[in-house]
Amino acid sequence: MPLQSSDIQRIASLARLRLDTAEQAEMLEQINAFFTEVVEPMRAVDTSGVEPLAHPLAVLGELPLRLREDAARAPEPRLREAALSNAAAAQDGMFIVPRVVE
Repeated sequence: MPLQSSDIQRIASLARLRLDTAEQAEMLEQINAFFTEVVEPMRAVDTSGVEPLAHPLAVLGELPLRLREDAARAPEPRLREAALSNAAAAQDGMFIVPRVVE
């Protein structure tokens, strides 16, 4: 089922992208080509009776989880500042966000 230009407009809106008409047409062509060339052939493969894998290497057997020690530590100031520099609003080392729950 190919996408329509309205689908591209909705995706662009959700991604907060501004696409002009030519860009929308090009994006529609590229995405529909992807579905035709990649997704549809994959959907045509008979996978009945194939157990889904949680991890591609699970076919080799049980995988041990490599967990790091859960230890609290102070954030590195330069990393915090780098993250906060991208924020729309920040105060006292924290992100300021609009209230979503009244």
